[in-house]
Amino acid sequence: MELTLLLLLSVLPALVIAAGLNDLTTMTIPNWMSLGLIGAFFPTALALGLEPTQIAWHLGVALIALFAGAGMFALNWIGGGDAKLMAAACLWLGVEGSGMFLLWTGVAGGFFCLGLIFARAYARPYAHMGPPWVGRLLEPKGDIPYGVAIALGALIAFPQSALMQAFAGG
Repeated sequence: MELTLLLLLSVLPALVIAAGLNDLTTMTIPNWMSLGLIGAFFPTALALGLEPTQIAWHLGVALIALFAGAGMFALNWIGGGDAKLMAAACLWLGVEGSGMFLLWTGVAGGFFCLGLIFARAYARPYAHMGPPWVGRLLEPKGDIPYGVAIALGALIAFPQSALMQAFAGG
């Protein structure tokens, strides 16, 4: 049973890392990654013994994140994939971990944006030496793959989640 729980709990780190890398290299986060997180949450929560009310709170936090993400998407602040990934991560993190997730996502996003501004100013002449995605990333007015920051925030906040607390206590 312990191995099954570890495999279930590894879904969040695996999929947010994949989403962050995919966003970095293609500026997209495929829907299947967010859907995979959503689909894996329920068996994980049940296997760890979360109560139905706890699961409902997780769903509520995810819905709030989805609506907030949709608003940010409508304002063209983030991409649609970012909004969906943020909501799916909040489903896993629940009330306990979502505050830290948003904090660390903001911190990671700020540092990532500063690094990208610096790289766009000084490393642009060398972009042709790397793979094509590096050139796209270093475009002066290019988009910012915020999925990287979302992935970092989720990874840092995951230990505070009810799922990890249930695993540690169980």
